Amino acid sequence: MKTLGIIPARYDSSRFPGKPLVDIDGKSMIRRVYEQAAKCKELSKVIVATDHEGIRNHVLAFGGEAVMTSAVHRTGTERCAEALSIVLNGDEEVDIIVNIQGDEPFIFPEQISEVIHTFSHPDIQVSTLARKIGDPEMLKDPNVVKLVFDDNHRVLYFSRSEIPYNRSRSGFGKKEEIFYFEHVGIYGFRKYFLQEAVTWPESSLERAESLEQLRWLQHGSAIYVHETAYKSISIDSPADLLKITNRKG
Repeated sequence: MKTLGIIPARYDSSRFPGKPLVDIDGKSMIRRVYEQAAKCKELSKVIVATDHEGIRNHVLAFGGEAVMTSAVHRTGTERCAEALSIVLNGDEEVDIIVNIQGDEPFIFPEQISEVIHTFSHPDIQVSTLARKIGDPEMLKDPNVVKLVFDDNHRVLYFSRSEIPYNRSRSGFGKKEEIFYFEHVGIYGFRKYFLQEAVTWPESSLERAESLEQLRWLQHGSAIYVHETAYKSISIDSPADLLKITNRKG
């Protein structure tokens, strides 16, 4: 079984244009993500899927692999699906695809492994990660996506709002209280699920929350979530680069 890691890298981010090429201590963001992903021994190959020649050429220059994809994709998942079709080229042995976010320069290879290991269960078609929220302020932040899942670790819902709503408000993080989880935006797909999911139309919940994974839930698909203890850093805007400074301190 081959497992392919794909890093979608769009140049014209609305909040941070040119983000993949931003310099972080002498290396570009996309290079740091690529090199971290390449440390994951379970991945047969890592490629960058981009819509920008400058990004593609940069990746090739540092020895990475990259493919050009359409500029009209609305989601990273759509970009991954096109990249898969380019890379496959008749190689039907690829079974698992991991969509690795291009804005996490310090992603842990172990997080990628955690996603891959979920597919030891043959019924799992798509999986992702979640981490317990320790800061109550994160519950108010719409940029922090929250999720709830059942006793079998199947996601019930994702939201930018606080879920579940804790009516009692008797304390945060106490053992008798509910725990809150943030979504870590890395996805694993079985090949045929990815190929089919990108053909589904945008859903009403997806439009409301601007979260593509709600399309899969609304379509009736089960998303398995693994709880991770690793805390990586996501760079969504120029201001987020301060997180790296704080990380060093």
